[in-house]
Amino acid sequence: MKTFVRCGSLFTGREDEPCDGAMLVFDEEGRLAYVGAEAAAPRRAQTDRLLDHSGSFVMPGLIDVHTHLAYGNAKSEEDIDLYSPLEFRALRGMFFAQKVAASGYTAICSPGDAGQISLSIRNAIRAGLFDGPRVMAAGPYLTTHQGLTDWYPTWIGAPTTSIGKLVTNINEAIEEVRSQVKNGVDCIKLALDGIQRRPDGELIAAFTQDETDIIVRETHRLGRKAISHSVGREATLYAARAGVDLIFHGFDLDDECIAAMLKSGSMLCPTLTHPRNLIDFTQPHDPAAQKGRIEQTERRYRTGVANLRRAVAAGVPFLTGTDSGFAITPYGEWHAKELELFVADLGFSPAAALRAATETNARFMSHGDQIGVLEQGRAADFIVLDGSPLDDIRILQDRRRLRAVHIAGKELKIADRPYDPRQVTDFALTNWSDLYTQARVAELAAGRSRLAAE
Repeated sequence: MKTFVRCGSLFTGREDEPCDGAMLVFDEEGRLAYVGAEAAAPRRAQTDRLLDHSGSFVMPGLIDVHTHLAYGNAKSEEDIDLYSPLEFRALRGMFFAQKVAASGYTAICSPGDAGQISLSIRNAIRAGLFDGPRVMAAGPYLTTHQGLTDWYPTWIGAPTTSIGKLVTNINEAIEEVRSQVKNGVDCIKLALDGIQRRPDGELIAAFTQDETDIIVRETHRLGRKAISHSVGREATLYAARAGVDLIFHGFDLDDECIAAMLKSGSMLCPTLTHPRNLIDFTQPHDPAAQKGRIEQTERRYRTGVANLRRAVAAGVPFLTGTDSGFAITPYGEWHAKELELFVADLGFSPAAALRAATETNARFMSHGDQIGVLEQGRAADFIVLDGSPLDDIRILQDRRRLRAVHIAGKELKIADRPYDPRQVTDFALTNWSDLYTQARVAELAAGRSRLAAE
């Protein structure tokens, strides 16, 4: 039995313009047998079924290459690392992976998680135990004392439940790469910067160029892809020179970094949604606001966008990802905002943003030659929309406009189940957000008195 899908407008991911009056045909294995004009489609047998989306926009399933399934919509690093066991985090991660799929994202990369959480979720979905998106999985970040994820004091150390694996020399780093590959990861993540800065404010790379070269070379030798957290110029340059497949952030890149990326073929995922949401959503009473992070992030964002636009103009391949998994980037909510920011801040056309989130993202993903584009021989991963994101890219963020999600031809129908975050993520032991000195209590009392008088 084959399934015929009548499309009002079909965006295949190969071209910028949609095709009207098109038809998809896929077989029982969820493989596309025909993509093209309905008039030229194969004859439909009596046993075949027809899905009539003649009034809708059909396109490939979206891909987010930066969704951390282990984080649980965390409000702090402690939420990520400490306050729930790995087993619970894996179950929680499956729940949230389904929320991602229900928002139109049929594939994700989970680039760095504790233990084997993403691996387990990936394998359970592949085995057919649960419905969910295709998952490209990494293990814990490789980090040093200067890298992201080694954020606890030395007298505490790096917990075994952390999303980071602390390596103190190159031999330990290589052993960790080999161990993760043995466990079955799809990619190896390097925390190439994140903590230490020079007096001029520039981030210092956490690994040397030689160390980065060796780690990436071993990753590639073992048939895996290398990815990196590289905000600073130095870390971005080291990653590009080493041939890291996907560089996250790159906000401080310069012309030397761009030239190195073009030479090595490194791709770039700026992950604009996380800092943009931090700027837009953080409330005055939030610790992040009180620590000045809004102002710091806004300055970094403006500088980053200016730098990134130069990389776009130079032809560096850009991928879309959101850093979903934090309280400001909850699962299933803001994935498509990245496309809006690509258009508004990086100068992409809506069609180019759609192709970045489908065709270009697929070029990085495991088995990427099977997804990201609707063409004969590929998987029938597609979504159906009421309205065209080519006319308004923000439609992708409106769940009311999403009519159907199909992965390998199977329609996902996942109930939108609410949950209590206090029983899911919010386990940190913070009981107060203020210091109640006599002066502070008097100040608060004066404020209440003014409100009462008004």
